Amino acid sequence: MSLIERRVPRLARWWRGRRGTWWWAIVVIVVPVAIVAGTAVTLLLSLVDAGDPKNRIELIKTGLTVGAGTGGVVALVLAGRRQWSTEHDAAERRMTELYVKAVEQLGSDKAAVRHGGLYALERVAQDNPDHRQTVVNVLCAYLRGPFTLPGEQRPRQRRGIRRPLAPAPRGGVSSTPQTGQTENPTVAELDDEARQEREVRLTAQRIIAAHLKPGKDSDHPVDTFWANLDLDLTGATLIDFNLDDTHLRTGTFANTVFIGDTWFFAVNFQEQADFTDASFVGDAEFIGARFAGYAWFNGTSFAEEAWFSNARFTQDTQFRKARFTGDARFNGASFAGYTTFSDASFTKHADFNESSFTKHAAFLGTSFAGRAQFIEASFNAGVQFNGASFKGASFKGASFNGDNSARETGFSTDASFIGVSFTSWTSFARASFAMDARFSKARFTKDTQFTDVTFVRKPDLSDAVFELGMPESLRAHVAEADDPDRAGAG
Repeated sequence: MSLIERRVPRLARWWRGRRGTWWWAIVVIVVPVAIVAGTAVTLLLSLVDAGDPKNRIELIKTGLTVGAGTGGVVALVLAGRRQWSTEHDAAERRMTELYVKAVEQLGSDKAAVRHGGLYALERVAQDNPDHRQTVVNVLCAYLRGPFTLPGEQRPRQRRGIRRPLAPAPRGGVSSTPQTGQTENPTVAELDDEARQEREVRLTAQRIIAAHLKPGKDSDHPVDTFWANLDLDLTGATLIDFNLDDTHLRTGTFANTVFIGDTWFFAVNFQEQADFTDASFVGDAEFIGARFAGYAWFNGTSFAEEAWFSNARFTQDTQFRKARFTGDARFNGASFAGYTTFSDASFTKHADFNESSFTKHAAFLGTSFAGRAQFIEASFNAGVQFNGASFKGASFKGASFNGDNSARETGFSTDASFIGVSFTSWTSFARASFAMDARFSKARFTKDTQFTDVTFVRKPDLSDAVFELGMPESLRAHVAEADDPDRAGAG
C-alpha cells in the first residue's frame, strides 16, 4: 500500500471527526490555495521585470489563476475521494450482505438452497481475495458438521428434538394434535435427506479443491487459484476426497474420516500437515506428495492400500501407532527429518524399497505381519528396530550409515541382509531368527553385536566382511550350528 493510499483514509477519518464544519473546509482548501496563489504572485514579481503597472497587474492575475487552478485540483481530488469512498462502502456493504445471506443459506433445510449458498460464498471469495480464508473457514466448518451416510444405522432420535438440516414439515420431529406425541422421520426419509446432503458436501469439497490448484505453472498460477490457505477439517466426514495437484499452507485432518478412495497425489503442504487419528476407509494415495513442514500420522488407520511412493517429507515425520491394514508403499520416499514408525502395525506388504532417511529413524515395536522390504534403502543417521517383529524381511543392498540397533527384534520367517553395508556400530543383541538369516556379501565396518541372538538355522555368512573381525558371539553361533549335537542340546 502506497503512502497516499495510507494517508487518504486517515484524512477521511479526520474529516469525519471534525464533522465537516465550514471552517475546517477553509483550513483544508482555502488556506492551501491562498498559500499557493501568494507564492506564485511573489515568484512572478521577483523573477519577471514588471516596471509597468499594467504588467504587475497581469502578473498578479496570472498568480491568482494558478491559485484558482490549484483550488480546482484540490476540489476535484476531494470529490473523487468522496465518490471512491461512497462506491467502496457500497461495495463492502454488498459483499457483506451477500456473505451473510450465503451463510444463512447453508442452514436451510433444502439442499438446493444450501448449494446456492456454497456457490455464493465461492463468488465472494473469488472477487475478494482478502476474504478467501474466511470463506474457506466457513466451508470447512460446514464439512465438520455431523453427517451420516445413506443406509447407515442412525442413533435413536430423542423425542421432541429436531435434527439439524432436516425439514420438520415433511419428515422431521412433529407433534400430532390428537396425542401431542412427537413422531420421528422414517428411514426412507432420512436416507433421502442424507443423499441430498451428500451431494451438497461433495460440492463444498469440489469448490475447495478447485481453488487450491495453481495450474501447470505454479510460478504463474491461474486466476482461480487461492494461495496460502489453511484447511481445518478436524473430525469431518469426507467422501471421495480429492486434493490432487493442490497447494495449501497447512492441512489439519485430525480425527477426519475419509469415505471411499482419497487422493492427495502431488499435493504440496507448505507448512505442517496433521492426520492424527484420521481414518481412511478406502485407498489413500499420497504419491509424490510434498510435506514442507511437520507431518503427523500418529494413530492414523489405513483400511486399504496406502500409497506414499516418492513422497517427500522435509521436516519431522511421525507415523506412531499408525495401522496399515492393506499394502503400504513408501518406495522411493525421502524422509529429511526425524522419522518414527514406532508401534505402527503393517498387516500386509510394507514396501520401503529405495527410500531414504536423512536423520534418525525409529521402528520401535513396529509389527510387520506381512512381508517387509527395505531393498536398497538408505539410513544415513542410524535406525532402531528394537522390539520390532517381522514375518519376512528383505534389506538387500540397503546401507546403514549411523548407529543401528535391532535388539530383541523377531524374524519369524526368512530375513535377508544380502549385500547390506553397516558403516557404524550395529547391534542384533537378543534378536531371534526363526528361519533363514542371510548375511552373504554384507559388510560390517565397525563393531557389531550378536549377543544372545537365536538362530534356528545356520546363518548364511558367505562372503560377508567384518573389518574388525567376526564377533565371538556370532562365531559361537556358527560353530554351534555346525555341531549337530550342540544344536540339538540347545
